[in-house]
Amino acid sequence: MLILALTALILIALDSFTGLLRPAHAWLEPLAQPFQWASTLPMRWREWNDESLESRAVIIANNDKLETEILVYKAQLQRMAELSAENLQLKSLLNGAELVKNSVIVAELIGISPDPFHHVITINRGASDNILEGLAVIDGEGLMGQVIEVFEQHSRVLLITDSRHALPIYNLRNNVRGIIEGSGDFQRLRLRHVSPTQDIQIGDTLLSSGLGQRFPSGYPVGTVSAINKDPGQAFIEVSVTPAAKVDRSLRLLVVFSTVEALDNYSQTKSTSIPKNVDSSNAEEE
Repeated sequence: MLILALTALILIALDSFTGLLRPAHAWLEPLAQPFQWASTLPMRWREWNDESLESRAVIIANNDKLETEILVYKAQLQRMAELSAENLQLKSLLNGAELVKNSVIVAELIGISPDPFHHVITINRGASDNILEGLAVIDGEGLMGQVIEVFEQHSRVLLITDSRHALPIYNLRNNVRGIIEGSGDFQRLRLRHVSPTQDIQIGDTLLSSGLGQRFPSGYPVGTVSAINKDPGQAFIEVSVTPAAKVDRSLRLLVVFSTVEALDNYSQTKSTSIPKNVDSSNAEEE
């Protein structure tokens, strides 16, 4: 037993601090898929049990198709079409250099990390679907996380509630920028380095700012739920409730980005917003 324990510790150390075992990861990943799928059975059972209480007529009404359509429409609403159109016109007046288009691809959660300290999920989209590391993942309510590892048929996503994750945001009420980070709790995020004099209130809506070009801008991240001011501390503690159903959503959207030059912007309609939503294949920005 002692030998096995030492072997396990050595393998964990090699995997954490070196890349020697990365080829083994790719080889063992397909073997782990059945176990990852099995880890979602309790969640699927809860969902099925809730649905079984509804009328038979509602369940038969092509539920899968409607859920996908609702998810896509919610994602579109998050971007607020009118504000995006106004922003597009301002960019052209200021000789802006790029036109941002949002496209998404529907994905399904197929696995969750067994480690309670690592908020990582697995989705059923991979390199064969043009998924790349760094792409944002959302559900119908807001930002969920970011793709951190891509395989041929699936990918791993680091959730925004993971304590290792942080992203730039801004306050919708006053446009004050900040950095939000995970707390290790699915129901709580926290704002980093908030000054006691900063204008922030309970109920403020926080959106992704797009700074750093890692996340698209304008997606809901969370709502300020608590503010704790300690006179003895340099910064105040601000808790945020995630907008996305981080621990519940099974159907997700991967957001792509594509940047186009606006040299011939006059040929486009300034009142229209480019949209390209495809439930099987997509591009963005």
